[in-house]
Amino acid sequence: MVRNRNVEIFSAGCPICEEAVQRVKDMACPSCDINVLDMKDPKIADRAKKMGIHKIPTIVIDGKIADCCIGGALNEQSLKEAGIGQPL
Repeated sequence: MVRNRNVEIFSAGCPICEEAVQRVKDMACPSCDINVLDMKDPKIADRAKKMGIHKIPTIVIDGKIADCCIGGALNEQSLKEAGIGQPL
């Protein structure tokens, strides 16, 4: 059974969020299923809060907040290490 990497991007649609969405899409491979989640939706915001998301954009890969989103700015190397752009 072929399994894809689940990539979720929690976004508010701001320019910084849109840049992150585009960067992830540019890095993605066929094994990456990308979903952009709108933080303006109360259900999405509640889910983010329960997951411990405190800032946006935040990228979650297979249910785990990407290291690049825990501390500082978006970091492509951290995303690569998490599997973005690499076939499963």
